[in-house]
Amino acid sequence: MREIVFDTETTGLDPASGDRMVEIGCVELVNRVTTGAVFHAYFNPQRDMPAGAEAVHGLSIGFLESKPLFAETASELLDFLGEAPLVAHNAGFDFGFLNAELARTDLAPICTSRMIDTIALARRRHPGAKLSLDALCTRYGIDRSHRVKHGALLDAELLAQVYVELTGGRQIGLELATARAEMAAQAHGPVTRVSGRADGDMRQPRPHSASPEELERHRAFLEKINSPLWTG
Repeated sequence: MREIVFDTETTGLDPASGDRMVEIGCVELVNRVTTGAVFHAYFNPQRDMPAGAEAVHGLSIGFLESKPLFAETASELLDFLGEAPLVAHNAGFDFGFLNAELARTDLAPICTSRMIDTIALARRRHPGAKLSLDALCTRYGIDRSHRVKHGALLDAELLAQVYVELTGGRQIGLELATARAEMAAQAHGPVTRVSGRADGDMRQPRPHSASPEELERHRAFLEKINSPLWTG
């Protein structure tokens, strides 16, 4: 199954009041595994950049003025998204900005039925816990040391790892390992391995039957028990 994990950076919080999307980063997953395919673009918002927003993502108007308008790359973005489900952290926010930009270019909005919100997934899995991307990276041991400021592609890459963990990443890994083992068995015959042993040699079974001496000691021990339950 193909899915796209994405993140946006904006000039503010509300597209209805004139805030614009200035960056988008998308990461492709197939069967919850990153393929290496990404889409990343900056956009000229044709407006000022509030200081508060710039402090979050570090994108200045001086930097963005030379970037294309959203309309110039919209078709390329939509081709990359295809019909895949779209995964985002607080997805309603990112969908709102993406659909607002599409509306400005007279393109159809992306249906929210395709939306997967990792905050909702995290809330169900970890009720009462912190749900920020940073907090989830810490919980799952995902390295975010290179995340100095918010960046759409970097955050999408981190979120892809979080999403895999939220949806059973370790179990998926076990399923892939089992599938590989089955393929190897079909190609080369069955292989028997002992967990934790690098050479894969089969350990000889240990004897488990009691010896005559052990049975006699057990009989003598039982005779010493007064009124055993199993004889009542």
